[in-house]
Amino acid sequence: MTGLSRRRRYGKYIRWILAGADFVMLNAALGLTVTIIPTSDGGMPRLMWLLANMAYMPVVLWLKNIQTDRTVAMEHVFGSSLKAVVLHATLFLSCLFFLRIVIPLQSFLLFYGLMFVMFPIWWTVSRIIVKYYRRRGINYTKVVIAGDNPVGRRLYRELVSDAGYGFRVLGFFDSTAAQEEDDGLYHGLISQLRDFIAEKGVDEVFCALPESRNDDISATFKAAQDNVIQCYVVPHIAAPMSRAFDLYSIGAMTVMSVRPQPLGRFHNRLIKRAFDLAVSSAVLLFSPLLFLPIAVAIKLTSPGPVFFSQKRTGYKGKAFTCYKFRTMRVNDEADISQATENDPRKTRTGDFLRRTSLDELPQFLNVWLGNMSVVGPRPHMLSQTRLYSEMIDSYMVRHYIKPGITGWAQINGFRGRTEKLWQMSERVRHDVWYIEHWTFLLDLKIMARTVFNALAGEKNAY
Repeated sequence: MTGLSRRRRYGKYIRWILAGADFVMLNAALGLTVTIIPTSDGGMPRLMWLLANMAYMPVVLWLKNIQTDRTVAMEHVFGSSLKAVVLHATLFLSCLFFLRIVIPLQSFLLFYGLMFVMFPIWWTVSRIIVKYYRRRGINYTKVVIAGDNPVGRRLYRELVSDAGYGFRVLGFFDSTAAQEEDDGLYHGLISQLRDFIAEKGVDEVFCALPESRNDDISATFKAAQDNVIQCYVVPHIAAPMSRAFDLYSIGAMTVMSVRPQPLGRFHNRLIKRAFDLAVSSAVLLFSPLLFLPIAVAIKLTSPGPVFFSQKRTGYKGKAFTCYKFRTMRVNDEADISQATENDPRKTRTGDFLRRTSLDELPQFLNVWLGNMSVVGPRPHMLSQTRLYSEMIDSYMVRHYIKPGITGWAQINGFRGRTEKLWQMSERVRHDVWYIEHWTFLLDLKIMARTVFNALAGEKNAY
């Protein structure tokens, strides 16, 4: 079987196979509910089975692309599975209400309790399976890029960054033979694109040509149109603008927001603050169990206060007092010099607290007070803010939201001392990515990985 036939034979059925499996899960949950809590007639009325299945059909149509979207993040898949359950519950209850059908409350709660467990697990597993098969060359998409330039090359790197996306980039076309890189990916002029698409069975074209080249852009559109395939336009903007965008329409014009912020929406801020309050309140409630022995250990190993307080840069660039357990001997360089691996200022207890991240526990008080969040960019010393805001263009963007106890940069290896500029640049890049891609499930993912890293031990925790 050729690669093309395998791709078409399996690929076009994936969405419907996954949708069919959703119905299997739904009916399994119904069957378990009836088995665990039998009704008076020993089963469930056929009309209710029918309504439950019919109520899921709009969900399939609404979320039909989520499971098969090539680049969607796993936490979005997980979150969408929860939305699918909520939407089904809304539609199912509406049907029952209008038809005046009553089901026992315990049956309803058990059914959707099972759904809330089974669907997220299944959707996550199905996503892993689909990406596995794409890595094996099944359900891939053949792509060409019009525009062998920095923007086109950046797009190429994104498309091939994860084999699980299933993009097979065949190469570049441009109006000249000048190549951005001599790697054999340049295939010819824009005028040759139409025949190449037909010959190679290309599925999608990405146009990464600058706006000034109207004739070449029109020729690219026509090449895709003549072969009845989809064409996507990549905005030809400067390298510093390489980030996610939100699109809006003003009349017939399309405009883009330079820096979308999910936490700019009130309901998202409300969710995050409610979660911060719940977590920080729970930690502070049980804090004496850890705080008291840590305080005793600090006092026994070195003179000075138990807590260390320091002014750091917070939300919107405003300074706030950040609390930690003291891990160093009292010194005059605490506000200007970062800790090193074998820093002579550290105490024996302090070294242990730093390696286990227990020194950060008092920051849950900052979270409770509203100065910080559980997850967010780590707050830096004021001296660091003054220094790096002049050296890194996007540095101050990390203050668009509240700082956090842990963050996306930290779980990706960028915690601890930043000896070189590139290390801070990478930390800032990860912080900005988090700000632009925030979801509640992403916060949960970061927290889980933080706990795992702390238990496994981190080499930069010193």
